[in-house]
Amino acid sequence: MSVEEINTDNEEFYEHFRYVAHVGQEPLRVDKFLMNFIENATRNKIQQAAKAGNVLVNDVAVKSNYKVKPNDVVRVVLSHPPHENLLVAEDIALDVLFEDDQVMVVNKPAGMVVHPGHGNYSGTLVNALIYHIENLPTNSNERPGLVHRIDKDTSGLLVVAKTEFAMAHLSKQFYDRTTERLYYALVWGNVEEDEGTIEGNIGRSLKNRLQMSVFPEGDFGKHAVTHFKVIERFSYVTLVQCKLETGRTHQIRAHFKHIGHTLFNDERYGGDAILKGTTFTKYKQFVENCFKVLPRQALHAKTLGFEHPTTKEFLRFNSEIPQDILECLEKWRTYTMNQKEEH
Repeated sequence: MSVEEINTDNEEFYEHFRYVAHVGQEPLRVDKFLMNFIENATRNKIQQAAKAGNVLVNDVAVKSNYKVKPNDVVRVVLSHPPHENLLVAEDIALDVLFEDDQVMVVNKPAGMVVHPGHGNYSGTLVNALIYHIENLPTNSNERPGLVHRIDKDTSGLLVVAKTEFAMAHLSKQFYDRTTERLYYALVWGNVEEDEGTIEGNIGRSLKNRLQMSVFPEGDFGKHAVTHFKVIERFSYVTLVQCKLETGRTHQIRAHFKHIGHTLFNDERYGGDAILKGTTFTKYKQFVENCFKVLPRQALHAKTLGFEHPTTKEFLRFNSEIPQDILECLEKWRTYTMNQKEEH
């Protein structure tokens, strides 16, 4: 989001959030509407902002009971610039797989946010990058070094651009879909086909704005394609390798939920409930123990391949599957073997 300065009574205001209501938007109070969009926001905070005249709809300040209608432009403006524009360099250790004067390949741990945003202004990958590398180029969203991103609770590989040339070159590869990205995911249920392709537009859910939904008719969202291959089956869950053809927000998480195989322990998409198996207390206890070992969605960006901006060589990097996923898989392996022996 670009930061736009607006003048109100000679005071400088900065746009922090901007959302355009969907054509299918039913009338909804603006405080509730914003609650659906802004992570970690409380209704009280939004109401205070509206009271102070900081919530604008179509450039007019509104009260929190204003009903949002289709195509309304809802903005939150404040007197200070967004925190993400005040980036602080932080000495955070990075797991670097490769680095030269053009690019850096990083293995991101689960739990690390990629770039500062609402509620996460420190401890992010970007805070670490600007400490380790001077004069990083910014992308179209003013984010230093970032060509692509992965979710906070997804672990794995990211490439960082260290020069303007590398940024342009790598961005084009992601746009042209010439990069190689393989993920490992543990999903609920037995995926019957050994391999397959999930295709369906992905866009923000009309019911829950923190989720992405699949729109198979193609009426909303952006074109998205995920190819998958089964690696190992554990009766109630399946380990799959996913190859991304497109890179939409939450693509693997939304696509697998859409085909009835939500990612294991993916809280945002309902995978933190017991979705397959029995109701026996013993099984319930076993699954809860798996959740404890792996307290996040079971998703890891394992392989990343791209053409080096200057040498033109195709580079491919692999990362180890993290310990938390390995331990969870080992538990399932033992459990299914015991089940087979019992029958």
